Amino acid sequence: MKLIATYFATATVFLILDILWLGTIALGLYREQMGELLAQPFNMPAATAFYLLFVVGMMIFVILPAAASGGVPRALVMGALFGFFTYMTYDLTGLAVIKNFPAKLAVVDITWGTVVTAVASAAGTAVAMRFS
Repeated sequence: MKLIATYFATATVFLILDILWLGTIALGLYREQMGELLAQPFNMPAATAFYLLFVVGMMIFVILPAAASGGVPRALVMGALFGFFTYMTYDLTGLAVIKNFPAKLAVVDITWGTVVTAVASAAGTAVAMRFS
């Protein structure tokens, strides 16, 4: 039960924040920067796979270790690092191999990934610790 509740709490926080970010706050920036590269409509199977699997990574590498030792403060730091390195991998690879990949968007995306992963990891860790 602990793993299921933690997974769903983490996924919910991550998804809500990311939908708010992508759907309202940063939508214009993504459209402006990506132009023809932006898929219309979204590739929903790929998006669904990302959200489902990214949360598994957060659980394995951040939330469960933080819940066992260090708590929410550790989850914030490790979540930020996990978000930074994963989003950085995507964005720097994009810069390396996709013609005209927008550098400005890469910086914004890496920053967002760092923040949203830290916050969702902290929320997930708080839920996990309630079951301990």
